[in-house]
Amino acid sequence: MEVRKITGISPDDTAAVEKAFEGIPATAIACCNWPAAYPYAPKVAFRMFHTGDRLLLRFDVEERYTAAHVTEDNGPVWTDSCVEFFISPDGKSYYNFETNAIGRMLLASRTSRADAEPASAEVLGSVKRYPTYPAEAFDEREGDNRWSLTLAIPPQALFRHGITDWSGVEARMNLYKCGDNLSHPHFLSWQPIDTPQPDFHRPEFFAAVKFEQ
Repeated sequence: MEVRKITGISPDDTAAVEKAFEGIPATAIACCNWPAAYPYAPKVAFRMFHTGDRLLLRFDVEERYTAAHVTEDNGPVWTDSCVEFFISPDGKSYYNFETNAIGRMLLASRTSRADAEPASAEVLGSVKRYPTYPAEAFDEREGDNRWSLTLAIPPQALFRHGITDWSGVEARMNLYKCGDNLSHPHFLSWQPIDTPQPDFHRPEFFAAVKFEQ
């Protein structure tokens, strides 16, 4: 995948960001890798572009069951309605940006699920989040739940790699949707994952991505 470069857009300029996303085709996060155990599959898609100093990533979700209990960064957001972006800039380590429906984020640099260096509060604060839900916890809601989340990620959020501009970066990535503690848990991915049980921390299943120069 190649991520388009669009300059001159501030993440806080909602109208400009929305107009830019209108020109980016949506890509489905639709691999239901463990259908026997976890058949429920909400409709999820992502779009992304970069400005050089920010990666703009938008998730659009349509699901029947939505909850957000985690209100602190680096908490267990995967237990809520959660969207995730994993990226490896060097083929050796990777970063997991996991964000629940109200914009709380878990971020670490990892070589595996167990071997992780959590992001500092400063790094977490550098990632702007624009959820459609208010930033307030809520119990599971059943219905025609539709929500979006946009992230504005500076290259410095890849805090162990010294990247200062997204332009020309080549990496590998996968994107996910989960909800481990919902009444209908689910584990969807953009690229398929071939493991016996749900496991997103598998960079061997990431796909190549290049950020336009």
